[in-house]
Amino acid sequence: MIIEISPTGGNPSEQIRDRITGLITTGALARGDRLPSVRQLATDLQVAPGTVAKAYRALESDGLIVSRAGSGTRVSDQASPVSPAVARSARRLASAGRQDGLDLEDAIRVLRAVW
Repeated sequence: MIIEISPTGGNPSEQIRDRITGLITTGALARGDRLPSVRQLATDLQVAPGTVAKAYRALESDGLIVSRAGSGTRVSDQASPVSPAVARSARRLASAGRQDGLDLEDAIRVLRAVW
């Protein structure tokens, strides 16, 4: 699993949560896939283990991941990715929004307006 966090992207724990949510939602991480340990991901991202643990707790609260002692952290069986067509459309919206200088909140506002 490859994710990156940005020093200017806000709270690192929220960035980790958002990135993993995106990977699950788009199907890049499938049900049952194992996530790195808290320590491993913290080392990879050069953040404190508590930062990753906080993101994992939030993802577990969202029902996207399940952590079990001895078997690690995995994508929940209840996690449901969107269809490939929806994922492609979302990528196109994100790309067009960035090209037009929109931030995420503006893109969400546009999507809500047309929903």
